[in-house]
Amino acid sequence: MSDVFHLTATEIAARDASGDASATEITQAHLDRIAAVDDRVHAFLHVDAEGALAAATAVDERRAAGEELGPLAGVPIAVKDIVATKGVPSTAASKILEGWRPPYDATIVTRMREAGLVMLGKTNLDEFAMGSSTEYSAYGPTFNPWDLSRIPGGSGGGSAAALAAYEAPLAVGTDTGGSIRQPAAVTGTVGAKPTYGGTSRYGLIAFSSSLDTPGPCARTVEDAALLHAVLAGHDPRDSTSIPQPVPDVVGAARRGASGDLTGVKLGLVREFSGEGAEPGVMAAFHDAVDALTKLGAEVVEVSCPHFEYALPAYYLIAPSECSSNLARFDGVRYGLRVGDDGAKSLEEVMSLTRESGFGPEVKRRIMIGTYALSSGYYDAYYGQAQKVRTLITRDFTSAFEQVDVLISPTTPFVAFPLGARTADPYQMYLADLYTIPVNLYGGPGISVPCGLSEGLPVGLQIAAPTLADDRMYRVAAALESAIGTLTPGELS
Repeated sequence: MSDVFHLTATEIAARDASGDASATEITQAHLDRIAAVDDRVHAFLHVDAEGALAAATAVDERRAAGEELGPLAGVPIAVKDIVATKGVPSTAASKILEGWRPPYDATIVTRMREAGLVMLGKTNLDEFAMGSSTEYSAYGPTFNPWDLSRIPGGSGGGSAAALAAYEAPLAVGTDTGGSIRQPAAVTGTVGAKPTYGGTSRYGLIAFSSSLDTPGPCARTVEDAALLHAVLAGHDPRDSTSIPQPVPDVVGAARRGASGDLTGVKLGLVREFSGEGAEPGVMAAFHDAVDALTKLGAEVVEVSCPHFEYALPAYYLIAPSECSSNLARFDGVRYGLRVGDDGAKSLEEVMSLTRESGFGPEVKRRIMIGTYALSSGYYDAYYGQAQKVRTLITRDFTSAFEQVDVLISPTTPFVAFPLGARTADPYQMYLADLYTIPVNLYGGPGISVPCGLSEGLPVGLQIAAPTLADDRMYRVAAALESAIGTLTPGELS
């Protein structure tokens, strides 16, 4: 079983279903892999070996009893540590939640368990998902398996790095402004943000409620689609959940793998023509566009004039919502409590707790958001940002009247060295320049590897209309069939 961790999720599931390997053997192989390499990658904050082996044993017992199981039964998965998991530490990579063990599962975790997926543990992230490099974790950074001196993207760098290091074949992330797609791009993996409301937010530790979207991370497009199908679907416990059927993302991925895109119109966004992007990134992107046209796709240039305002609008909307959501972490109800010696007032205890429990990026965004929502400034800042959001949505609507999907680079640059951008928050925010408009619109987007620049992965982003998630999977799978997957150097 020493080579099983190099297989895709689809291949692992086939081995399990055929009896060539048991879920327990597969899980143990991945736990051994984590033990061998994660001291250098630091993808995981918590490895639940006991729980994983118990879940794998249950899958083996169900299969032996003749029970019909789902297509991913017995496949190991890593879960971003902003998702509530019953009895398993769920910290959002923050000191303020250190040691917290939720009494319930998030809806997407329940669905994974029902599908027979085996949760290996919880992965690292930027604290409360606020960051683009996984350097803002209270428990230390994660390292990119392509080059351990570089970042793995963020906020979901732990999930992406676990895939690239072959510690897990599947992972779950959350995407608020690009936190699934951007890490996928810089680690050479696949990451999809479903339509907002297409996957349940119940059980997520909230950052920005109108933007947060859980989604699949994988090493191939088909694997991502299979996991998407498990996670998605209406959830009455989430008021923003869409009561609509899940698009046939798996069928679309398999159709796309045939390599035929005849009749598909790809929108090339004029405003994302490459200003500010690294030349190597744009070169890889244009090579990928050429590959798509050879498969029969037609490229049409479209204009989305308000995309240039997406970054400032996002950094008013998201911090405003985070300042409200994080008000609950006050040292009173759960988590960290500092200064409660009987001599201090409740307000002093709350202040000391938040000062000690939150990191610098979280504090920065709370202050920005609180200011934007304050009396006299709400209309000037938050209100105006929401108007810009409406204009961006109209840009998407107009573009999708002309084309089937929009394509762009996923991020303007390849993985940068650790520490290179932490001193300048604005430079860090630019990592999400191309991904943020999709979140403000609410539609689906996927990042798929499209080549290398200076030996490091480049991602291509495909955005589709709301509830048309299947379109992006078809195009992504076609590109993957044309140029293949990327393989990082082996961690010995």
